[in-house]
Amino acid sequence: MNAPMGAAAPEAAAREHRLLLVEDSETQALELRLQLEAQGFSVQRCATAESALDLLNTDLPDLVVADHHLPGMNGDEFTRQMRLSLRTRALPVVMLTSARDGERHGFESGADAYVEKSADRDLLVLRIRALLRERKNGAAEGPSGAAFRRGRVLIVDGSATYRAFFTGLLSQEGHAVIAAADRAAALAALDAPGASFDCVTLDLIGSPYDGIALCTEIGARRLKEVEAGGLGFPLIGMAGAKPDKSLLVSAFAAGADDVVSKADGEVLAMRVRGLVRRRLLEEDNRRISGEFGDRERAVERARAEAEAAAARAALADALQQANRDLEDANRKLTEAQAKLVQAAKMASLGELVAGIAHEINNPLAFILAHQGTVERILGELPAPEAPDSARALTKARDRVGSMRLGLTRIQDLVLNLRKFSRLDEGERGLVNVPEAIETVLALIQHKLGTRIAVIRDFSGRTEIHCTPALLNQVVMNILGNAADAIPGEGTITIATSTDAETDIIRISDTGPGIPEDLREKIFEPFFTTKPVGSGTGLGLAIAYSVVQAHSGSLTVETAPGGGACFVIGIPRQSAAA
Repeated sequence: MNAPMGAAAPEAAAREHRLLLVEDSETQALELRLQLEAQGFSVQRCATAESALDLLNTDLPDLVVADHHLPGMNGDEFTRQMRLSLRTRALPVVMLTSARDGERHGFESGADAYVEKSADRDLLVLRIRALLRERKNGAAEGPSGAAFRRGRVLIVDGSATYRAFFTGLLSQEGHAVIAAADRAAALAALDAPGASFDCVTLDLIGSPYDGIALCTEIGARRLKEVEAGGLGFPLIGMAGAKPDKSLLVSAFAAGADDVVSKADGEVLAMRVRGLVRRRLLEEDNRRISGEFGDRERAVERARAEAEAAAARAALADALQQANRDLEDANRKLTEAQAKLVQAAKMASLGELVAGIAHEINNPLAFILAHQGTVERILGELPAPEAPDSARALTKARDRVGSMRLGLTRIQDLVLNLRKFSRLDEGERGLVNVPEAIETVLALIQHKLGTRIAVIRDFSGRTEIHCTPALLNQVVMNILGNAADAIPGEGTITIATSTDAETDIIRISDTGPGIPEDLREKIFEPFFTTKPVGSGTGLGLAIAYSVVQAHSGSLTVETAPGGGACFVIGIPRQSAAA
C-alpha cells in the first residue's frame, strides 16, 4: 500500500485538478502537500478555516481537504459554512479526523468523505480521485456570482470580560465579530458606511447604558434597513440566569427577537448560529430568485424582441400591401374623377346644346313661316302691270329680309359654338378676353334672356396668355351659376383689370349671395346649393382645378349689391414663357 499508486495515465489526468488543503500544522501540511503533488495534484494550503473561506470567495479549487481540529473555526463549522453558500455548496470536501471520532464528525459536518489521519495515505488519494470522478460526471460548480461570506455579528456589552468571552466563542463559529462597550460605540458601528450585520447581541442589564432604550434605538436602525430593501438583522437580548417576565415584556416591546441568559454561552452560540444561517439562506434565496428573475426577464425580453421583429416584418408586409392597395385605390379614384369630370362636362354640354337648339329653333321657325308666305306670294303674283304687283313684291322682299336676319343669327350662333369648341385645347396661347367672354354670353343667352342685364367693363389687358378652357369653362360655369342664382330680374357685371403681376376677372351678380359658412365648401366636388337633380356640384370644382392649373386663384366675396362676386386671378406670363 505504500507504493506509488496509479499508472502514468491516471497521474497525467490528475495533474489538472487543484486541491485546497486546510491544515494548521506546518509539518503535517508539508507532508500531505508533498504526497499529493507526487500524485499529480496542484495543492494550495491555508492554515485556518477563516482564511480558507476568504480564499473561496475568489478562487474555487476542485476539492477541499480539511483537518477537523483547526484553531478558531473547526472543520465541522467550516464545512457547514461552505454548504450555506451557493458558490461552495457542491464543492467536494474530505475531512481528516482522529480515529476515535472520525465517522461521527465526518457525517455530522456534511463532508463528502472522512479519512483518519492515521490511515494509509494511499487511501486518501483513492477517496480524492473517487470524489473528483463523481464531480466530473455530475456535480457542477456553484454560481460564480454567489460569493461566500462569513456571518457578521455585533456584540454590545459593558463588560470587557463578557465581550472577550463572546467574541472568542462566536469567532470559533466562523463569524466575524465586532464588540462595542457602550451606546455610542454600538450606534457608530451600526451607522458606519457599508456596515451590515447578520445578528446583534445586546446586554440588557448590568451595563452603564439603558439596555431597553438602546434596544429601541437599535430596533429603529433595523427598521431603516428593512425599508431600504434589506432583510433586517435579528436582535438578541442578554440577561441574567433567569430573566423575569417584566424584562421579557419590555425587551420584546423594544424590538428584541429573543432573550437568552448570559450564563449559558453555548445556548447563545447556538442561537446566533441558527439566526445567522437563516439570514444567509435568505440572502441566497433572494440571490437565486434574482438570478431566475433575471433569466426570466432575459427570456421574456428575447421573446418580446422576437415577437417585435415578427410584428415589424408583418407590419412591413402590411404596409407594402397597403401601399399597393392605396396605389390601386388612387388609380381607380383618378379614373373615377376623370369620368365624373367628363360627366360634368357632358352635363354642361347637354345644357348648352339644349339652349343652342332653342336659339336655333326660334329663327328657323319664323324663316320657315316667312318662306311659306314668300312662296305663296310668288305663286299668286299678278302680272307686272297689275296694281297689286308692286305691293306683293315689297311684302316678299320684307319676308326675305327677315329670313336673312334669322339665318344670320343661326350663323353667328354656330360661329360662337365653334369658338367655344376650343374648350378642351390644352396648349396655352394668347386668348382675346372680351371676345371669349362675349362668346360665352352668346351661348348662355337662353339663360339670361331679357330678365338679366349684363354690364361689361373690359379695362384690363385685351389678351392674356392661358388655355381657352380658362375663359370658356370657368367663365361659363360662373356666369351660369350667377344666372341660376338670380330669382327674377337682375344684373351681372363682368369687369377685367390688370396690375403689375396679375390679370383679374371679377364676375358679380345681384342674387342672394353665398353665406359665409358655405364659402369654404362651394369649391368642393359634388357640393351644390341647387335643388336635388338641378346640378352635379362639379361646375365650380372644375373651374377651381382649371384656375389652379394656371397657378392662379379663384375666390368668392360679397358683391357691392349684396350678391356673390367671384374673383379670378391669373399670374401674368409672356407668350415666350
